[in-house]
Order: sequence, then structure tokens, then C-alpha cells
Amino acid sequence: MLGRIVSLAAAEKDEICGLLLGGGGRISAIRTAANVAADPAIHFEIDPAVLIAAHREARAGGPAVIGHYHSHPSGYPLPSATDMASAVPDGSYWMIVAAGGGRLWRAEPGEAGGVRFAAAALDIM
Repeated sequence: MLGRIVSLAAAEKDEICGLLLGGGGRISAIRTAANVAADPAIHFEIDPAVLIAAHREARAGGPAVIGHYHSHPSGYPLPSATDMASAVPDGSYWMIVAAGGGRLWRAEPGEAGGVRFAAAALDIM
């Protein structure tokens, strides 16, 4: 799965994004989504229709939405200042891919109600 996301990112000049699906400590699938951000070269915004459909499928017994992925085309697989400002400390997973690799992070409560990204490990099926 990580290899597929890295390949998708390598084929685009703008940031790519999508959803991480799974549960029980595992990522079992990804769902690609259009990046509908106003400036997709430096930001990402997951297509809301894809997000809503994935949550509906989860409520009907499909895999849960446990996070998302996005790329940093000219950066590193580390949370950026924009990621920090956009994140909610809800325990969701953020997979960030860049430079042919990727890292998994978890958005957790930080100081003064902010967010902190903790390095995470999950089984990727």
C-alpha cells in the first residue's frame, strides 16, 4: 500500500491525498481522492464526496476511516507547519509521503489544546 501511494505521488506534481481505511491496528485499504484545495501545489483537501461515501460505507459494515494520506512533492515526509495548523488532535493517522518514501503519524493532543504529531506504526496489509 505504501508503495502504491508513493507511486501515485511520483506521478503528480501537486499534492495527492486519500483515505486510510482499516481498524484493529491495521490499514487494510486506501481510497484515493481528488485534491480539491484552492492551491493543490502546496495544500491538500480531500474531496468531501469521497470522505462522506467512505464514512457511509463504514457505518454499513465496511472498513473504518482511520486517517488519510497526502504528499509533500518538494519536501520531506514530516508534518509541515500547514499540517500542524490544519490537524485536529483526534487520534487519526496521517501518512505523509515524499522523496520516494513515507512515514505514518498520529495526531494527538498537544500543549495548550494544540496538536502534536507522534510517530506511529501500524500493520499495512
